[in-house]
Amino acid sequence: YSLGIYDVESGTIDWIIDDPSRNIERIYSPINSNHLVLIEYERARVRPSIIDLETMEEKVLPRIRGSLVPIGPVSEEEWVGLYYSSTHPREIVRFDINNVDISYFQSLTHVWERTKIKPEQLTPAEDFEWKAKDGLKIHGWLYRSKKPSKKAIIYVHGGPTAHARDDIYAQIQYLVSRGFNVLAPNYRGSTGYGVKFEDLIRVNGWGSDEQEDIWAGIKALIERGIAEEGKIGITGTSYGGYSSWYAITKAPDLVAAAVPICGMTDLVVDYETTRPDLRPYSEEMLGGSPEEVPERYYERSPINFIHQIKGKLLIVQGAQDPNVTPKNVEEVIKRLDAEGIEYELLIFEDEGHGILKTKNQKVLFKKMADFFSEALG
Repeated sequence: YSLGIYDVESGTIDWIIDDPSRNIERIYSPINSNHLVLIEYERARVRPSIIDLETMEEKVLPRIRGSLVPIGPVSEEEWVGLYYSSTHPREIVRFDINNVDISYFQSLTHVWERTKIKPEQLTPAEDFEWKAKDGLKIHGWLYRSKKPSKKAIIYVHGGPTAHARDDIYAQIQYLVSRGFNVLAPNYRGSTGYGVKFEDLIRVNGWGSDEQEDIWAGIKALIERGIAEEGKIGITGTSYGGYSSWYAITKAPDLVAAAVPICGMTDLVVDYETTRPDLRPYSEEMLGGSPEEVPERYYERSPINFIHQIKGKLLIVQGAQDPNVTPKNVEEVIKRLDAEGIEYELLIFEDEGHGILKTKNQKVLFKKMADFFSEALG
C-alpha cells in the first residue's frame, strides 16, 4: 500500500511513500502527537516506523526478536509500545526509539510478576521455510519439542485472511509441552507477506493451492527428519478446521489424525446456514454461489470425500456457532456413520465460533493432546 496526503481543496495527493515493495497494513496517529505510526509486516513480523509530521522524516525501527508496536510518545526520544513474542507475553513497555534493545525495555505492566509461567517454560517459534509444488516459497513457524520426538502437529490458522505470528499460542505451547513438534504454516492467502501473496488464494479459490502449501510443509518436516510418516496430525479452528477436514479426507496417506475445530465440512451447507454477511466472501473465494458453480462447491467440500479417511478423527464444535454452524457437523456425522468410519465428538454447548473460554480450553487442550498421543503412537 502507498501513503499520501490528500488536499481536499485541490484534490491532489502528495505521496509520502509510494513503494509497491512495502507491505504497509496499518497507519495511525497517536493522540496529542505530531507523528504517524506505520505498521508493516515482513515474513509475518511487525516492522514499525514513525513519521515526524513536522519534518516528514521517517524513522524505521530496527529488527528485534518478536514484535514491537509503538503506541505513543512520552518524550522526544521515549515511547510506549506493545511488545510480544512466542516466549514473551504481551506487555506494555517504555523504550528509546534511538536504542530499540529488548534488554533495555522498561516494563509498565510487569507481566512476569502476574503469571506463574516462567520464560524457560515457553518454546520459541523458529522460522521454517519450504517450497510449494509450484515453487512458491512458503514460510511458517516451527515449535520444537524439548523432548526428542518425531511426532508433529500442523496448527493451521483461520481466516484464511490472517496469519500465524511469533506470539504465544496457548494451544501450541501446551502441545509442545506434551512432546509434539508443531508447525504453524502461513499458506498463500495469509496476510503478513504482502498483497500479492495474500491475493494468490483467489487464483483458484478455497480448497486448492493453499492446501497443497500445507501438505508441502508436512513433506518438508519428514524430509528434514523433524517428523516421521504416520506420526503427523493436524488441527485448526474455522478455516483451520476446514483445512483439517480437507487433509484427513484428501491427503489420507500424509495425515494420520485430525482435530477440526468449528470447521466447514460442506461448503453448500455452510453457505446456506452461515451469517448472511459472510456469503459474499464465500462467493469471492469460490467464484460464485453454489447455484452458479456447483461443481466447485462439491469438489472443495470435504464431506464428499469422507470415504477416503484412513486416520483418526476428533470433531470439535461450538453449539452456538453462527459462522460455521453445527449443521456442518450434523451432516458430516450422517456420512461418517453411513460409511462406518469411527470418530470422537466434543461439543461445547456454551461456545460459539471457536473454543474461547478458559474452562473449556483446559478440557479441549488435554483431550486433544491425549487423542494425538494415542492416534500417533
